[in-house]
Amino acid sequence: MSTPSGKLAVCLLASEAAPLSKTGGLADVAGALTKYLHADGHDARLFTPLYSSIDPAALAARPVAGLSGVPLALGAHRYLFSVLEAPLPGSGAPVYLIDCPALYARASLYTIEPDEHLRFIAFTRAALIACRELRFGAQIVHCNDWHTAFAPLFLRTEYGREEPLAAARAVLTIHNIGYQGIFPAADVADLGLAAGDLHLLHQEDLKAGRINALRHGILYADALTTVSPTYAREICTAEYGMGLEDDLRARAAALTGILNGVDYDEWDPRRDRFLPVHYDPQHLGGKAELKRQFLARAQLRTAPEVPLAGIVSRLAAQKGIELMFDALPKVLEARPLALAALGSGEAKYERFFAELAHSFPGRVMFEAGYDEAQSHWIEAASDLFLMPSRYEPCGLNQMYSLRYGTIPVVRRTGGLADSVQRYDAASGSGTGVVFNDFDAPALEWALNTALDLYAQPLQRARLIANGMSQDFSWQRRTGEYLEIYRRLSGG
Repeated sequence: MSTPSGKLAVCLLASEAAPLSKTGGLADVAGALTKYLHADGHDARLFTPLYSSIDPAALAARPVAGLSGVPLALGAHRYLFSVLEAPLPGSGAPVYLIDCPALYARASLYTIEPDEHLRFIAFTRAALIACRELRFGAQIVHCNDWHTAFAPLFLRTEYGREEPLAAARAVLTIHNIGYQGIFPAADVADLGLAAGDLHLLHQEDLKAGRINALRHGILYADALTTVSPTYAREICTAEYGMGLEDDLRARAAALTGILNGVDYDEWDPRRDRFLPVHYDPQHLGGKAELKRQFLARAQLRTAPEVPLAGIVSRLAAQKGIELMFDALPKVLEARPLALAALGSGEAKYERFFAELAHSFPGRVMFEAGYDEAQSHWIEAASDLFLMPSRYEPCGLNQMYSLRYGTIPVVRRTGGLADSVQRYDAASGSGTGVVFNDFDAPALEWALNTALDLYAQPLQRARLIANGMSQDFSWQRRTGEYLEIYRRLSGG
C-alpha cells in the first residue's frame, strides 16, 4: 500500500489495549504507541479482541464489510469471527476489534482454561486475515508478548507468501518474560500450520512435549524489543531469562531495550481528569489539598503532615510484596506513616494488606481490585510510592509518581533502575530512594531513608523538583520504535 513520503504502515497486535481493556502495562503501551504513531501521520492500525467488557456501541464501532462470520479452523476447532472498526478513544486511530464470542465473551481478559492458547492463536490469525481482506500492506507487524508471538512465524509461512503482507517485517515486544504461553505439543494442530512448515517449530520443545509461544516469537521476529534497557540485559541471564536466555543471547544483535513512555495527556497533575484540584511544580498547594481530601475519602485519620505512602499494584510475587510482610509493620509501629494500597492478585497478598488495615485502623487503607480514578488519586495524594519489585520489566507507576511529586521508593531492577536515580543529599541530585538487595531489611532501610528525607523540607523540595522535571513522554519513545521500523522496512 502507499503511504505519504516517510510515513509507515504499522499493524499492532495486542491482547489488551488502553483504554479499551487493561490488566497491566501492555495495555498502556499498545494504546499509547498507536495513538502517537497515528498523531505523527503514520498508518497505524491496532487489532485487539472484543472482550465482553468492551461496549462496541459506546465506541461507535461498525462492522467491516466482508469480515462478518469469517470461518477459522485451528486443528479440530472451528470458529466464526467478525471484525468491527472504531476510533481509539482519545486518538482517532483505527482499532479493529476481533469479535468471536466463543473465545472472548468471558468474565476476564485472561483465563486458566485449557483453550487459552487457542484464544490467542485465533486472535493472531484473525488479525492477519483481516489485514489480507482489507488489503492493508503493513510494512511492520508489531506483536506483543506470548499472546501474539506466533505472528512472526505465521508471516514466515502462510501470510508472508502472498500480498499484501509479503514484505511485512515483524517486531516482538516482550513486556514480561515470565509469561510464555506454553501448551502441550499434542495440540500442535491448533497452530493451523501446514505439514511442510512444522519443521519450523522448536524441535527440542516438541520432543519434551510442549510448545512455547514466546520462544517462537524470539526465534522468528525480525527485531526484538523489551520495555527497558536494563531488562533487555537482565533477560539474557539465567537469573531473569526464565529459560529463554540462550535464545535471547543468540539474538542479542536484534534485541533493543526501549523504556516505556508515559501518556502525559492522561497522567499529569496539571490536567488530570480524575482530580478536582490541579497543580504543578510551582503550585504544590494543590497536592496538599488533594491529600487532605483523600485522607477524608479513605477514612484515614492521620494528620495531613504525616507522610502517606501509596501502592497501586498487581499483587504477585514479582512485585516484592513479601518484603513488606516484615518491613511495613515495623516501620508503621516505629514511625508516623499512613498507607493507601490498591490492587488485587494472590490471596495471601490481599490477606496481608487486609490484616494490615485491621492492625493499623485509621492509618492503613486497602482496596482490593483496580479502579482507574482511585489509582490517580493515590498517585496525587501520596508522598511516597512503594515498588520493591523482585523484577520489573519497566513499570509505569514510578514514572507517574515522579510527575506527581510523589517520591518513588524502588528496588534497583529493570525499568525501575532506568527511570529512578538514587537521591544524593550532598549533591542534591537524584529522583528517588533506591535499594539493591531483595530482602526485608533493605526495604525497611529504604522506607526509613525516605521518611528521613521527607522530614527535611529543603531536601524533600529538591527531590520532588528533580522528579517533576523528568520527561518520559511517548513522543520520545515513539521515535525509538520508528528507528527500528525504518531500519527493517528500508523506509
